[in-house]
Amino acid sequence: MNKITSLLTVSLLSGVITLAGYKFFIDRSNDEAPKIASTTTFPAKSTMGSASSLDFTAAAENTVHVVVHVKNVSYRTAPNNPILEYFYGYRNAPSQPQIGMGSGVIISEDGYIVTNNHVIDGAAQLEVTLNDNQSYPARLVGTDRSMDIALLKIEAPKKLPYVVFGDSDQIQLGEWVLAVGNPYNLNSTVTAGIISAKARNLSQSGLQSFIQTDAVVNPGNSGGALVNTRGELIGINTMISSNTGSYVGYSFAVPSNLTRKIVQDLLEFGNVQQGVLGVQGFELTPAIAKEKNIKSTQGFYIESINKESGALKAGLKIGDIITKIDQKNILTFVDLNAVLNTKRPNDKVTVTVQRDQKELNLDVLLIKKALVNPEFNGFIFQDLSSEDKKKLNIPFGIRIMEVNNESYAPYKEELEGSVLISINGTRIENTEKALEIFHNSRIKKQFRLEIVNRKGELIRLLL
Repeated sequence: MNKITSLLTVSLLSGVITLAGYKFFIDRSNDEAPKIASTTTFPAKSTMGSASSLDFTAAAENTVHVVVHVKNVSYRTAPNNPILEYFYGYRNAPSQPQIGMGSGVIISEDGYIVTNNHVIDGAAQLEVTLNDNQSYPARLVGTDRSMDIALLKIEAPKKLPYVVFGDSDQIQLGEWVLAVGNPYNLNSTVTAGIISAKARNLSQSGLQSFIQTDAVVNPGNSGGALVNTRGELIGINTMISSNTGSYVGYSFAVPSNLTRKIVQDLLEFGNVQQGVLGVQGFELTPAIAKEKNIKSTQGFYIESINKESGALKAGLKIGDIITKIDQKNILTFVDLNAVLNTKRPNDKVTVTVQRDQKELNLDVLLIKKALVNPEFNGFIFQDLSSEDKKKLNIPFGIRIMEVNNESYAPYKEELEGSVLISINGTRIENTEKALEIFHNSRIKKQFRLEIVNRKGELIRLLL
């Protein structure tokens, strides 16, 4: 009996020890496992997660009420046919109205609306239809053609819902966004996607810096809103990249920070104010770095500095490599413009440069773009004004102000005052485009220029 009792006691003790060990080792590991995958290891601001875990309804509901339908009415007259007029007394029919459609975004309760310049370009009449189907005539306040932004104003008898601007500098790759507009005349269409890229350059001038997204955008979406999941405006939908004219996976928006600056300039000054450093140069690539024996392969290389510019006064030097402005990385020409496009003359920026393998921070006071005439290889250029183009009967081109290149001294008198219209067969709209071609094609070391002199004669020059 004592043996049975002893065996029973030992068995019970063994079971207790086994159970205690299981609870200690197995349950403890189960308790700690969720901590490894806890979402608290991600930033609190993160929007990571599947689409099903996100709620787009509030952002969508608020945004559809601030996105409007913009109708552009223009008139076109068919060209004259002198043969039909001579033989048959034919006269062209009167001008026929043409209707263009797009979207816009209400940015104030008193009726200011942002859209794309190409949506309203050439309009004789503008009409805006709100989400409640109320229509109002619209007045054009101002435009920025280079950035494809226009500002409209309507007079409504009531206060209007409006969008809140977000900070487009804070967007992150992979962040969820909504595109709201009127594609194919389908009002209040909402599509979702993610931020695919930032600072994407698709413009011929090299000035624009787009947000790229895979949210579905089609014709009619232009001028509509790109918002984050909080319903804040982070971009104005502008274009798609497609061979068919319809969405194929990529769409682009003008960042909200740039849009807000343009709107403020138009309201305060009547035109867009642009501040510049007063330097010319080019973005570094491995090929150019090798040619110039530079270790760095990223950044903006300073090749020349304008006299009396803020850059010269701040101590920037030829050969410096700009790597940051106001702590924003500068890897390409587009990055540089993306920062400067949001600045005005007399703004102060902190420029970080590499010089002799050292990093320096210099405070630079920006100057007016109009005060800077860019230079390349001894040629100083200037943008043509609208009056100049009309007077010369030339729709594009830039003026050659001075020629300080000794190789072309015999032609100095003829070249100065002439108009450069193309480089290597590419039409030149402005000085930024010319400098972009010069600096991005440096490996070629030879440029074919087409120039119209003051007599209206076409000159071809190898530079």
